Amino acid sequence: MFVIQLRSRCLSTHLHYLYSLPAGPISSFSFSFSSLPKVVTKNSAQNGNKENHVLVNYLINTLDFSKPRALAVSNHCHWVRSVEKPELVVHFFKSIGFTYVQIKSTVNSAPQILNADVEKTIKPKIHLFQELGITGSDLCKLISTHANLLTRSVEKAIKPSIEVLNKVLVNGTENGDLFRVLHRSGWVIQKSPHLRLIPNISYLESIGVVGSRLSSLLKNQPCLLALPQSELKKRVSKLLDIGFYIDSRMFLHGLYTLGSITHETFLRKLQLFQSFGFSENKCMEMFRIAPSLFRTSEKKIRLGLDFFLGTVKLTESTLVQYPSLLMFSMEKRVIPRYKVLQLIKSKKLVKKEPSFYSAICLREHVFFEKYVLRFPESAEELLMAYKGHSLDVGEE
Repeated sequence: MFVIQLRSRCLSTHLHYLYSLPAGPISSFSFSFSSLPKVVTKNSAQNGNKENHVLVNYLINTLDFSKPRALAVSNHCHWVRSVEKPELVVHFFKSIGFTYVQIKSTVNSAPQILNADVEKTIKPKIHLFQELGITGSDLCKLISTHANLLTRSVEKAIKPSIEVLNKVLVNGTENGDLFRVLHRSGWVIQKSPHLRLIPNISYLESIGVVGSRLSSLLKNQPCLLALPQSELKKRVSKLLDIGFYIDSRMFLHGLYTLGSITHETFLRKLQLFQSFGFSENKCMEMFRIAPSLFRTSEKKIRLGLDFFLGTVKLTESTLVQYPSLLMFSMEKRVIPRYKVLQLIKSKKLVKKEPSFYSAICLREHVFFEKYVLRFPESAEELLMAYKGHSLDVGEE
């Protein structure tokens, strides 16, 4: 207590002395005092760079990092004092087929790997994936895309999670499904399977998503199984509110879509349809029939709506009934085929006007045979209408 009182008195005395000084000395003293932290900070920064300059130079010279990015990566490895371990890590990656670009991507995503023990930390995980049939370029793609896999526990996360995935996939390691799942979402094996993976699988099975349907969901949208269960339940509930049935073929496609776009994106596309006169109920009906439509870009949807409603003069009810029309390529399929059908109609080559929707859905060679080669006398003109449009678009 005595020491505190003494320091308080000393501080008070110094402050009183400062306020009693003339204006000039106070300004001079204030400048000197305020500049002190700047000098300390600058020296600290220089010392920090000094400690890591070897690693920074190594990243720039060996892996072609920009200086700002090399500094950022080195800040995550501030304890590294030499490039001995980083060199061993880079050499190991090169030995198993990584390109420099892939090594750079791996280091960029998980800088701590530079300080990892190759024998104890990296090799066991690489060997595990190789034993599962993920080798060569597939292995390099997987690790460079999901570098954090090398920082996770083999026994607590990676291995038990893969065992769970293989049970769902049945033949996951034999036909490449496991690689496709991991390449799409490495997150599914980065935590203990008891945290999200197993609970989410149990939940989906409890509502009737089992067998091949569960396997299909895992292969197409593995990230859904890495969600907090509350979020997964929320998406299922949303689909049920819209009118999906869990046992319907489109239910999984609905989940895929909700897993691929944000809620804000979904609302924007809903508003886009409404701006063309579609009611919310009609929009939801289109979503139930073709959930993938809401994964289509807004630009493409707008172009399609303009063309089908404005040029082709289709009714809203037709588009509600056949929303997949909006998912076809306008330049390569819809517009060329529309021109052919218009030419057939103007030349009265058929008694009954062809179904526009049916013609759009036909495979390329079938359409060509049915609406071009079928009319030898007009084939050249029909071909120009069909292929000429494509050439014009290409030239533009």
